[in-house]
Amino acid sequence: MESVSESTLAHALRRYLAGHREQMLAALEALVRAESPTDVPEAQGEVQDMLTRLLRTLGFQVRYLPAAEEDRGHLYACPVERPRGRPVQLLVGHCDTVWARGTLQDMPFEVDGNEVRGPGVFDMKGGLVQMLFALAALRAASVEPEVVPVVFINSDEEQGSPTSQRHLRRLARCAHRAFVLEPALGLDGKIKTARKGAGRFTVRIQGTSAHAGLDPEGGSSAILELSHMVQDLHALNDPEAGVSVNVGTIGGGTHPNVVADAGSAEVDVRVATREQADEVEAAIRGLEPTTPGTSLTIEGGVGRPPMEPTPDARRLWRRARRAAALLDLDLEEGRSGGVSDGNIISQYTPTLDGLGAVGDGAHARHEFCYVDRMVERSALLALLLAQPPLPPRPDDAAPTAETADTSSSTQTP
Repeated sequence: MESVSESTLAHALRRYLAGHREQMLAALEALVRAESPTDVPEAQGEVQDMLTRLLRTLGFQVRYLPAAEEDRGHLYACPVERPRGRPVQLLVGHCDTVWARGTLQDMPFEVDGNEVRGPGVFDMKGGLVQMLFALAALRAASVEPEVVPVVFINSDEEQGSPTSQRHLRRLARCAHRAFVLEPALGLDGKIKTARKGAGRFTVRIQGTSAHAGLDPEGGSSAILELSHMVQDLHALNDPEAGVSVNVGTIGGGTHPNVVADAGSAEVDVRVATREQADEVEAAIRGLEPTTPGTSLTIEGGVGRPPMEPTPDARRLWRRARRAAALLDLDLEEGRSGGVSDGNIISQYTPTLDGLGAVGDGAHARHEFCYVDRMVERSALLALLLAQPPLPPRPDDAAPTAETADTSSSTQTP
């Protein structure tokens, strides 16, 4: 787009969305009232039905990609009339929340001036509303993006996306770029251009039990060895480099008067780069017991790789800065210590994360988001969706709408 027409479009999108503020709030309220705890698969039906109806009004066809035979799982949508041969861009969100059914009774949906509160408003039903209205704004402006938007909304992100990761990977491989509608970083609404990778390890120590009073030397204490392991694990921390290794839980033994024959520790690992992930994992797996008569077993690994600022991702970020400037927004970036589906998607395509609601309180009782920022961020997303493709990557054919087609029952998108 030429700068003049792009500027005109930016103002038109913002006017449309500012004029639909109340409709955005109504949609958010409806989604929040459809409580959808992540650990209750059948609870996803109501919120998915709402999203399906809204997407269909925007000219999308919707399919459900099952997580298991007994449930619908996840929602995939693409335009009914999508031009063949064009590259695709992936919009990703999740409809599950950490809040149990009935939370609305003591944590009600309410609007207080510029703040809206309730279970899931910030993480991340506000982001879903922004996505839907960004698509609506483009439709109202008669803008057909050169890069075809496709939508994936999963229902198990809060559990680590165990059944949706395969769909995310397939779609990301086919996408020219991706936008993740997770909440923004901080109250100033930073875009998440990098995320730490995350891993979980279980350290198990096997020793030999004995009576602590009659034959203490006849045993080999797993707890003693575990105490050494905790120190060794803690020594792997490197805050300046962005590496954190946290022993979150420990357990072992049976009675105070018995030398413990077993002990275990659960370990959380966060890393900033793939190289760090490899180094920390190798260090943990290389631990050796020092207490005579004990043995060690290590389980787990780094399951979510870091989201790193690749050259193409940096180009996408620069486009976001320019688009924000057209909307008179000062957009900043940051790195999140948490993980999301963006960690997975970014391994395959340039990704911007944190394009969702601006507020605070993810997974907390004070969860809220700002209403005016919903309007701004929806306009920003719409303008990004209207951008032409990034220049071709060397020796890499651009993915097209055909390669992202999920109509075949033998394929997993």
